[in-house]
Amino acid sequence: MDPFHLIIITGMSGAGKSQAMKVLEDMGYFCIDNLPPVLIPKFAELCVKGGERVRHVALIADIRGGQFFDAMAQALQELEKQSVSYEILFMEASDKVLINRYKETRRIHPLAQHGRISQGIAEERERLAMLRNRADFIIDTSNLKTSQLRDMLRKRYAFGTGRKTMTVTVVSFGFKHGMPIDADIVEDVRFLPNPFYVDEYRHKSGRVPAVRDYVQGFQVTQTFKEKWFDMIDFLLPNYEREGKSQLVIAVGCTGGMHRSVCMAEEMYRHLKEAGVDVNIEHRDLSKNDVEEDAPGYEKEDV
Repeated sequence: MDPFHLIIITGMSGAGKSQAMKVLEDMGYFCIDNLPPVLIPKFAELCVKGGERVRHVALIADIRGGQFFDAMAQALQELEKQSVSYEILFMEASDKVLINRYKETRRIHPLAQHGRISQGIAEERERLAMLRNRADFIIDTSNLKTSQLRDMLRKRYAFGTGRKTMTVTVVSFGFKHGMPIDADIVEDVRFLPNPFYVDEYRHKSGRVPAVRDYVQGFQVTQTFKEKWFDMIDFLLPNYEREGKSQLVIAVGCTGGMHRSVCMAEEMYRHLKEAGVDVNIEHRDLSKNDVEEDAPGYEKEDV
């Protein structure tokens, strides 16, 4: 079991704390926004007692907490007394960048409700000086792209041996039932030979070995698989590099029973063998008149 570890995200308003939390959440962290510092030690204690359920936690505690934020020093002392593993991630940016960000979003700085943004920023820097000095990791986002911030956080905070940052779901479907609305990539395999027109295969799913062998027994299927697999192998690392955490690959035929099921199974096996974190779903299989089905490749992993 991984040891409990807490990341306290703090820093300047408008510096990207919420964006950092989103990245950590996609990496598997349990995240909380704007937790009053006085509650942090008790929350950490509950997480530690919770066992394996919550081991990696990130929370934002910043100036929005008002007078509660002044209790941060005491909260850190309590964490140390409890021997809680924690670190402080401090986010900052130049005054000019912060002012421009506030003007672009037309948001009000928490310390400049009725005054100038520059005055609020100056006061915030002064109040956060102690935390900045104690920070384990400081990120200046003044000239940082979102993708660069994501890469920095992944390199420092990724956990788990061989953990993947992107999960792929392969979904088979029938076009007559509509396309999956959450699909990122849609492949139409209605050009492949259709087992529906072979009497002995009509009521058997694409997971049945005989149907699978029929669909794959044609050269067009083998050529398609080679080109399709090659395209997906090229796309996955590029999607992941851009920060995509979930990818849905949908493959459809007419009814979602034969060809799409067979090809989805083939893609699932291909990605699984490549070490990809992949799941499979046959969305419309149960909507068909299936008299014979068989376990898919997913069952072989159990």
